[in-house]
Amino acid sequence: MKLEDVVPWGRNLSEYREMFLYSDADNKKKILGCGDGPASVNSELTKMGIDITSIDPIYQFNKSEIVQRVDLTASVVGEQLRKNQNDFVWKSIKSVDLLIEIRLSAMSGFLEDYEKGKREKRYLHQELPKLEFKDDSFDLVWSSHFLFLYSEYFDEEFHKNAILEMLRVAKEVRIFPLLDLKNKISPHLNPTLKFLGKLGFTYEIIQTEYEFQKGANKILIIQKF
Repeated sequence: MKLEDVVPWGRNLSEYREMFLYSDADNKKKILGCGDGPASVNSELTKMGIDITSIDPIYQFNKSEIVQRVDLTASVVGEQLRKNQNDFVWKSIKSVDLLIEIRLSAMSGFLEDYEKGKREKRYLHQELPKLEFKDDSFDLVWSSHFLFLYSEYFDEEFHKNAILEMLRVAKEVRIFPLLDLKNKISPHLNPTLKFLGKLGFTYEIIQTEYEFQKGANKILIIQKF
């Protein structure tokens, strides 16, 4: 990943709670976030005393480099959102301006915590489909807005390998959303589910209250046998 390819876009703990059906019972779990990017979720959960590690290729860059990209890309992303407003549900978030405010606030929370989190090894430069953790290092691993969403860039084999790697390091995997960038069910979803079923993993798809991208309101939960 090159710095000029980075488009920072962070979500907060409130959104993670809704997307991943995060409950109080999950507070006791050791968590790994795959592709958390500049989200404030790690900072917020750490302040609550929860054990969370986040990985993302963006963490190869320093704070000033990420700030630079946030400043350069926020207005561009805002323009794109305004052009494509019909692709989104403006219910809990009422407008593009409010969305940008929420995203900038989340990224600000991340940036305030980033250097400290790097020292504490809470933000690690790693990426799927290969993780540098021992087997069963975590109780829960999640992937937000990466797997399935970018199906045109990552093929079926990548998805299978990435999910198997997540299951290697954790007891439970949660993935959101299940749509691709065209607001259609990912073509990799059903083949991947059949593949996991044959290997003996159990899984379920659950509807959530969270929906911003139209139709993107389901989470995939996979557990080890």
